[in-house]
Amino acid sequence: MAYWLFKQEPESYSISRLQADGTTLWDGVTNAQALMFLRQCAKGDTAFFYHTGDEKAVVGLMTITGPAVPDPNETNEKLVAVPVKFKAVLPKPVTLATIKADPAFAEWHLVKNSRLSVMPCPGPLAARVLAYSAGELPAA
Repeated sequence: MAYWLFKQEPESYSISRLQADGTTLWDGVTNAQALMFLRQCAKGDTAFFYHTGDEKAVVGLMTITGPAVPDPNETNEKLVAVPVKFKAVLPKPVTLATIKADPAFAEWHLVKNSRLSVMPCPGPLAARVLAYSAGELPAA
């Protein structure tokens, strides 16, 4: 099982909306590198839901429920979408400031290429995000 981070403006689609909907198709990704990562997602993988904009925090978890499919809202056949299912709201959001203050995250895409909307999250970093959310590590 792999971990991913998917970013979204909460005004567009929030973790609370996903919780209410239960499932959605994660679409609208156009960046080539983000699309490459989206195509690598597999059924059963876990994705962190990250709110962009003013919030800038990891706020929840989703489960990838199937492989990438052509984005039904686009005519460009290179664009894909991934089906996801709500898993959980994190106990405490993990802010970008907390992530940037922790040297363990220095090489992660979220820190180095903050505009990327889909990215892998190595297992040890996923464990740290969950530890921050659970209050097991002091937040910045």
